[in-house]
Amino acid sequence: MLKPGIASFQRIRFVARRFLLALTLLSVLLLATGCAQGAAFANPPVLTEATNTPLGTPQVFVRTSPPTVLPGTPVAVETPTTIATPKPPILYYTQPNETLPVVALRFGVPPETIGSPDRTLPETAFLPQDILLMIPDVLGETGPEELLLPDSEIIYSPSAVDFDVRSYVAQTSGYLLSYTQPMEDGTYDAARVIQRVAIENSCNPRLLIALLEYQSGWVTGQPKSIAEADYPLGYLSLDYKGLYKQLSWACQQLSIGYYGWRDGSVLEVTTRDGQRVRLSPRLNAGTAALSYYFARLYDQPRWAQALYSSENFLTLYSRMFGDPWVRAQMVEPLFPPFIVQPELQLPFPPGQTWALTGGPHAVWSANSVIGAIDLAPNEDQRGCYTTEKWVTAVAPGRVVRTGPGLVVVDLDGDGYEQTGWVIVYMHIATRDKLSVGDWVDQDGKIGHPSCEGGRATGTHVHVARKYNGEWIPTAGPLPFVLSGWTVHNGAKPYEGTMTRDGQVAEASVYGDYRTLVTRPAATPAAGQ
Repeated sequence: MLKPGIASFQRIRFVARRFLLALTLLSVLLLATGCAQGAAFANPPVLTEATNTPLGTPQVFVRTSPPTVLPGTPVAVETPTTIATPKPPILYYTQPNETLPVVALRFGVPPETIGSPDRTLPETAFLPQDILLMIPDVLGETGPEELLLPDSEIIYSPSAVDFDVRSYVAQTSGYLLSYTQPMEDGTYDAARVIQRVAIENSCNPRLLIALLEYQSGWVTGQPKSIAEADYPLGYLSLDYKGLYKQLSWACQQLSIGYYGWRDGSVLEVTTRDGQRVRLSPRLNAGTAALSYYFARLYDQPRWAQALYSSENFLTLYSRMFGDPWVRAQMVEPLFPPFIVQPELQLPFPPGQTWALTGGPHAVWSANSVIGAIDLAPNEDQRGCYTTEKWVTAVAPGRVVRTGPGLVVVDLDGDGYEQTGWVIVYMHIATRDKLSVGDWVDQDGKIGHPSCEGGRATGTHVHVARKYNGEWIPTAGPLPFVLSGWTVHNGAKPYEGTMTRDGQVAEASVYGDYRTLVTRPAATPAAGQ
């Protein structure tokens, strides 16, 4: 199904490229065929097949001299062996926010077999957008190549800054309008639940509302059963009863597909009936996220219907919120070319030593991207206790959101958590904590580390990063560096290390000497 706006333009450009590249390949093949035919009329040599050719290397044949035969000796005539013609390479233009190792995983080839006539390819950094790659064709059959939803419509990105959840819900006429749910800090209406889930998980609120309408009709109608009233997204589990937990579950599944496509850990989906679908390597993260989400709910036929039928989920989405590709054109790519992390300091004062009690782990819920670390004061006490030590700002910015144990600082100061660099601090004690609207300088006081806000086994601070609404993993092209200490993933969540100038801190909940991270003392300015 062709989409108007940028989608149509992308498809026209894609078809034109395919046509030009096909003409080029055809010319090369015809030239090669002509050379072979011309050689066939001249004293044909005996050919032997060369072996052990690398992946994607054309078959090579070696010329040898015919054997000497005595007159009258019978000669055995060998039947020529048919040699399979190697497949031409796949021609692929890079999308935004891709890296060479991940593209290789998606196409099922080693990174070193991918080449480009345009330039030398960086090994780990983001690839420039729209450059031509030549990739060996070994993958086989995959799912559809159609792009379904832009990346910016999956996460709480700049495209949703102007979307007012409360105003939208107020104009609806279905069950959503009258729904309420008791929460730990009071009774929430549906708009407040949706907004909270969206901002906590960085999940686009438009998408959450559309999923509710598609799967239970809550926006324009009423639930048809008790199950639809308690489990509006169709995930039947007592642990996920009610709107808040259903939407949180949806964000978790979308995140698995989205960030898994980003890092190459999700290459296929398995539908409820056990059918495995290898995702086309030409998809974007937004399409992979939707594919993964619906595979968790439906068997293969219903999965295909939700995504690719004439009345699929995207048709409903466009009716409700307009063309998502037009919005995407205004804000994507979410990561600009050559983006780097701003200079960040460790979240405690210069000259102090803290312990790395949690290596890279989930930024928010258990299934979210691995992008946060935990640091605790180097004190004799263990478990949850009150401390006079301070968590300090890793960079200057304005506080845009707080909550139990939570302080979120917007580094560009525009007041929007969906734009630019954002730092999330968790487990900040209520006393002395900053408030929304406060400006904090680098090394300014955020609050005291604690066990407040979520589950915690000991006093510490949890620190994570976002850019344009997208969580930033600790592994990948944007390494997490604090005061020169670089964070490295471990074999499992909460494991890992931090390194600086030959020093190594190993993550451990016990906070022994191997975990210690020291921030250098401040150097006095010249003349002081």
